[in-house]
Amino acid sequence: MKKIILVFALSVVSLGFGQGNTHTQVAGKFEGLAMTPPMGWNSWNTFGTSIDEKLVKETADIMVSSGMAAAGYNYIVLDDGWMTRERDINGDLIPDPVKFPNGMKAVIDYVHSKGLKFGLYNCAGTQTCAGYPGTRGYEYQDARFYAKLGIDFLKYDWCNTQGITAKEAYTTMSNALKTAGKPIIFSLCEWGDNKPWEWGKPVGNLWRISGDIYPCFDCEYKHEEGNWSSWGFMKIVEMRKDIRKYSGPDHWNDFDMMEVGNEMNDTEDKSHFSMWCMMASPLVAGNDFRKMSKETLAILTNKELIAVDQDKLGIQGFKYSAEDGLEVWVKPLSDGNWAVTFLNRSEVAKKINFDWKKHTIKDADFGYEANFSTTIFKLKDLWKNKEAGNTKKNFTADIAPHDVIALRLIP
Repeated sequence: MKKIILVFALSVVSLGFGQGNTHTQVAGKFEGLAMTPPMGWNSWNTFGTSIDEKLVKETADIMVSSGMAAAGYNYIVLDDGWMTRERDINGDLIPDPVKFPNGMKAVIDYVHSKGLKFGLYNCAGTQTCAGYPGTRGYEYQDARFYAKLGIDFLKYDWCNTQGITAKEAYTTMSNALKTAGKPIIFSLCEWGDNKPWEWGKPVGNLWRISGDIYPCFDCEYKHEEGNWSSWGFMKIVEMRKDIRKYSGPDHWNDFDMMEVGNEMNDTEDKSHFSMWCMMASPLVAGNDFRKMSKETLAILTNKELIAVDQDKLGIQGFKYSAEDGLEVWVKPLSDGNWAVTFLNRSEVAKKINFDWKKHTIKDADFGYEANFSTTIFKLKDLWKNKEAGNTKKNFTADIAPHDVIALRLIP
């Protein structure tokens, strides 16, 4: 009898351990929140942790009065540094009372009153990248906190994450947000180190594919503190290979916040914006709206390029050809349209002479094709906002160093 009881007890123990090891965490993001790439503004590129209530309100006001909101920019996201250095006695995050004397809820309500949406930042690790409280071990508590505040967007970084895996950490936070019940766009920011494009679709609505951007055309900026670099926008465009097939409605490859209006010249800003639109990247401005030039505003609100970015097919563009510093980038659009962008990567002016009839564009990932021998397309110059002939004749133009010419092709 004792022998039988012992065997039964061992079976129960074995069964218990077996059950404990067979549960798999299933992701469950809020679906359908980002059917086109999100558009908005983030504080980090210009302000770092020097953020406050006044900045948020002024940014919201200008976003509306300048026409940026009407152009589609509707998220204001506060990055690192919005909270105090310690949690409260209950473990809750504390919005910095010096930076936000009326509390975070009042700031969020103000942004919402303008018809805009609001986002916050945190990190999967024990501390954020700037040393504020991270979310590790507080995922469900923080998710409830964000839901109670009424935020609409969470950017989730990857500093101080020793000992945890990205897929599990981001899945846990995704589930925590879903459990809290408030629809919140979940932006994964682990810099592409763990290939989030391969596992992120059920977890988040967008994922960063690179380290931080830097306001230059094609440089690498090596930081003195730590072994890391920031990247010029063309470095980011070409950093990852063969990932465009993973991007689409509600699951976007995120090429980082834009540097339009920050240190580059207007020509490079125009190229930067064009390439973000060609790549179907989220369009998140990172400049100081209070000091924005009319040229910068015109670039950021170019409705023809924004339409390329926001096209309902949601297909990321790709490089079709490159010769002697002159590149041709293409992007399939809805209704049989295509976007074609000529980019001068070189330091000298170039002449474009593109014979359409000698080219057939094939998109191997999504199956689209443009055969210029059988179909004639009208051309529209998206920066000059005027017709530019058709594909029956060669497209000829002069193009300055680091400049672009962006066309919409309409059959």
